[in-house]
Amino acid sequence: MKTLDEFVELFAEQFDDTDASEIKADTVFHELDEWSSLIGLSVIAMVDEEFDVALKGDDVKGSVTVEDLYNKVIAKL
Repeated sequence: MKTLDEFVELFAEQFDDTDASEIKADTVFHELDEWSSLIGLSVIAMVDEEFDVALKGDDVKGSVTVEDLYNKVIAKL
């Protein structure tokens, strides 16, 4: 199982223009300038590939921080 830090790193890789150092476990990702529905889909695809977990759009919408999303992924393992 991947750690929270590994998840944050994978999450940050989905962004092209946002420096990875700006994204931490407590980052409110919906407030990032680059956040979009397309990046949301990329995050869902990354979670499917890396964790073999099927997230739904509501899982992403209902999460506030990166750690919230990680906890939803872990709960589905």
